[in-house]
Amino acid sequence: MPFTKEELISVVEGKSKEEILGKGGILKTFVKNLVEAALEAEMKQHLGYEKNADKPKNTKDNARNGHSAKNILGEFGKAQIAVPRDRNSEFEPQIIEKHQTRFEGFDDKIIAMYARGMSTRDIQAHIEEIYGAKISPTLISNVTDDVIDAVKEWQSRPLDDVYPIVYLDAIVVKVVENKKVIKKAVNIALGINKEGIKEVLGLWICNNEGAKFWLQVLTELKNRGVKDILIACIDGLTGFPEAIEAVYPETQIQLCIVHMVRNSLRYVPWKDKKKVAASLREIYASSTAEEARVRLQEFCTEWDHKYPSIGMIWERHWENVIPMFNYPADIRKVMYTTNAIESVNMSIRKVIKNKRLFPNDDAVLKILYLGLNNASKKWTKPIRNWSLAMSRFAIEFGDRFTF
Repeated sequence: MPFTKEELISVVEGKSKEEILGKGGILKTFVKNLVEAALEAEMKQHLGYEKNADKPKNTKDNARNGHSAKNILGEFGKAQIAVPRDRNSEFEPQIIEKHQTRFEGFDDKIIAMYARGMSTRDIQAHIEEIYGAKISPTLISNVTDDVIDAVKEWQSRPLDDVYPIVYLDAIVVKVVENKKVIKKAVNIALGINKEGIKEVLGLWICNNEGAKFWLQVLTELKNRGVKDILIACIDGLTGFPEAIEAVYPETQIQLCIVHMVRNSLRYVPWKDKKKVAASLREIYASSTAEEARVRLQEFCTEWDHKYPSIGMIWERHWENVIPMFNYPADIRKVMYTTNAIESVNMSIRKVIKNKRLFPNDDAVLKILYLGLNNASKKWTKPIRNWSLAMSRFAIEFGDRFTF
């Protein structure tokens, strides 16, 4: 029967916080006694008779054989418990299993902190400060290594047959490989499903972002069930459109406007950034492709004398900038307003900001998977303007988009 509130009040009344929650406090003692009592009850059930009682004649040839000490970690900190033993070594405790050193739920707290981008040192300090328990970097690594199996399962899961929009992007991280620090690209595929909900389709690590590697990624997506992508939003990587066309020949390629603007502003000093950005917006916010061409010419007239590279970038990629003008405003806004992929990138940067470099590729996948898993819990509503865009997709793409 559980303790009543009155009984517990009588135990803690007049006690200080340290006496209740401290290292040798009531809570830790209570947990220790409770666990040991449960273990004794399990041993009684295993042997079939009470401790210190006469052994029944019809029981098997086994008996109690003292105790072994075991340290266990939990929210209360670290406690040493006495685990009963039997002579035949057949006793298999359930409440604290053999080789178990942490209470259920303790590992989840470590993983949750890791998923929020906390460094190993920060996790150690937090656990010691809050729970009064010291844990090693190896323990943290071992606990989070269990996530890799979940990553592999997630990375190979079946996907929807059609995604109206897929954003293909990459971020760069530093990884230790062969005792050298090298930069690697983490390729990200973000799909917008028929309901307008964001879904990260996968993460792939390679030494350099390249069209050839993206071809492998797209082939994998097809093997996982993606039969069609209506619109693929990409950066200006050379050969990217050809890689998409090889796997999804009917997919419309749209150059990511955010990337175009960001790449353009790299050539502009701070004093002119706002003015140049405003002029660029006149181009991609145009009503038609013809109007956008006029705005580009006006931009070049105004800025070519200072920043000739910007006009050249837009001219070179123009064929993949203008496809969005073929669509009504509802679809176009969803295409060029890339809040979806930007919010994902922000979630990624948030969890890796304390990681100057990673010991291996698995460490990268662990933290990104956990971080994105946390972020995706908030992806419960369609992206903005989706209800309008969805009906337009049905008209524009016919049998390729049904709902």
